[in-house]
Amino acid sequence: MNYTLHQLIIFSEIANSKSITRTAEKLHLTQPAVSIQLKNFQDQFSIPLTEVVGRQLYVTDFGNEIAAAAKKILDEVEAINYKTNAFKGKLSGRIKISIASTGKYVMPYFLTEFMNIHSGVDLVMDVTNKTKVIRSLEKNEVDFALISVLPKKLKVNSVELMRNELFLVGGKQITPEQLAEGEHLLTKLPLLYREEGSATRNAMETFIQKNGFQIRKKIQLTSNEAVKQAVIAGLGISIMPLIGIKNELKAKDLQIIPIESLPISSMWQVTWLSSKKLNPVATAFLDHLKIEKNKIAKKYFAWTEAYR
Repeated sequence: MNYTLHQLIIFSEIANSKSITRTAEKLHLTQPAVSIQLKNFQDQFSIPLTEVVGRQLYVTDFGNEIAAAAKKILDEVEAINYKTNAFKGKLSGRIKISIASTGKYVMPYFLTEFMNIHSGVDLVMDVTNKTKVIRSLEKNEVDFALISVLPKKLKVNSVELMRNELFLVGGKQITPEQLAEGEHLLTKLPLLYREEGSATRNAMETFIQKNGFQIRKKIQLTSNEAVKQAVIAGLGISIMPLIGIKNELKAKDLQIIPIESLPISSMWQVTWLSSKKLNPVATAFLDHLKIEKNKIAKKYFAWTEAYR
């Protein structure tokens, strides 16, 4: 056997994604380079690691065994790197965070300084909808979750970062006369929703039900960015988080439709299981947040005050 760490990394990702294309994208390689390394790795075994049925790549039972062994080896290599940094007196390890999709406009600003100070720390950040964020938190798959509404069924601790406010938003096609109609536009124009499981969608539906609005037409899209582009194109209007539309408001591609009962307001919170024993990296990150969060929020998000 003469396989390399590079081949183990590539095969481990292939086993995870079941795709040469996605592996190439994630590892920033070309597809031919991934295919060559897979072939070179396979040549060292007399039993197939993968098979292609139709156009779909599958990992064999033997391949899954090798992938599990490869993961253990890669974890040990990673541990060696962390221990080396720790011996040098550097904070070292990995921090895993799952964030609700609109949290991508927030979390990076609260991470940057910490990551720059601690070069020995690696970051894994998963961006998904609220339902999946809560699931990863519940299964203890992450150190922290960034959410705006705390789960009722889990015992968690949290640190508040900043306000999350949702406004009714339309494209530049909305006339001054329509703007003056305010909430009545909700019953006249198509309303764009996020997918099931989205915290933004849950907030929208609660707001609409509470106020008794009769929606004329609903359109569902699966990301905040897709909703934003659809509103810009004039497909409809939507209730959206202010933090995600700064540039579009500035460019006048979007405009806020004034409604007395809006914005819907909550707090972005970094959350973790109460029973979780935080590692040194996670503890250091929490300490950093508690000290720096107000300064960071003021530096990067003071512009939101103009819309309140």
